[in-house]
Amino acid sequence: MKAAVLTVSDGVHAGEREDASGDALEELLGAEGFEVERRVVPDERDEIGAAIVELAGEALLVLTTGGTGFAPRDVTPEATRAVLDREAPGIAEAIRADALARTPHALLSRGAAGLRGGTLVVNLPGSPGGCRDGFAVLRPALEHGLRLAAGERDTAHRQT
Repeated sequence: MKAAVLTVSDGVHAGEREDASGDALEELLGAEGFEVERRVVPDERDEIGAAIVELAGEALLVLTTGGTGFAPRDVTPEATRAVLDREAPGIAEAIRADALARTPHALLSRGAAGLRGGTLVVNLPGSPGGCRDGFAVLRPALEHGLRLAAGERDTAHRQT
C-alpha cells in the first residue's frame, strides 16, 4: 500500500529547517507496511491543494503536517477542504480531543480530514510529537477506513 507525507512549511521548503515531522510520519507509516512518498511545499494554498490532488492520485492515504494553526500563513485546512470530495470531521475532532488532554494549545488546531476519491487525507500538526500523537489516534481505524474508502463491501461493520 502506498501513502504520502506532505510537509507544509516555508522553512523546510527553503532548506532552512529539517523536516522532523515528515521524518516521524514516514517512520510510522513504514512500520505499518506502507510504501511512503514524500513532498514538501511552502505555505501557499494553491501549492498545497495541487500537491494533495497529485498525491491522492497515487496513494491511498495522504498525511499532511504543518499549517494547521492560527498563523496568517497557516492555510493547510482551507487548501485541503477545497480539494476534498467528502469531509471526515470525526477524524479531526478525535485528534484534537486527544491532544487537548495534553495541551490547551490543541484548541488552536484547525486540521481537517476527508476523502478525495478513494484516498483519505488527514491534516496533522507541524510537530513530530503532534504527528506521532495524531497518528496514534488514527491508527486503530486506519485499515478499516482505507478498505471502506476503496469500496470494499466485505469489510465488517461493528456497531456498539
